Amino acid sequence: MIDLAEDTRSNPFLRLGAQPIALTAAALLLLIAGVTSIAIWRAYTGAAPETDRVVASRQLQARTAQASEQLVEKTKGLEATQQESIDQLQVVQDQLLTMKKLLASQQADTKRLSEQVASLNESIDGLRQSFASVRSTEADAPSVTRRKPVRQRVHASARKRSRG
Repeated sequence: MIDLAEDTRSNPFLRLGAQPIALTAAALLLLIAGVTSIAIWRAYTGAAPETDRVVASRQLQARTAQASEQLVEKTKGLEATQQESIDQLQVVQDQLLTMKKLLASQQADTKRLSEQVASLNESIDGLRQSFASVRSTEADAPSVTRRKPVRQRVHASARKRSRG
């Protein structure tokens, strides 16, 4: 069998357990001394990590808000620029459409004028051929001397009399 009396003498922790009030009092004194030293250190240096954290978090919030505002402003600027680009593109497209219409109109006018020039050329060729055929007929026929009209004869005889 195991002897319990010998076991209690050899284990020092069991001896401390016999006086729990002293152990609790020592732990309480150590805890109070630690808290007091931290309080004195904060009061002496003036720096409290809680206030530093609060200040740091507020600064971070302010920076975040500022960054958000800048992002919103830049987004609005991009939207305005994009809208201006869209408007300019619309104007260019309208001008292009107008130019296409004008070009089509000019091409139609050019085609019409080309057809008229071709028609005139055909008419001129026809006139040349008819003039050439008239000349050839006149060359074949004996030439008849024409007499001067009566008026010219009267004026001519009047001139002869005034000279002579």
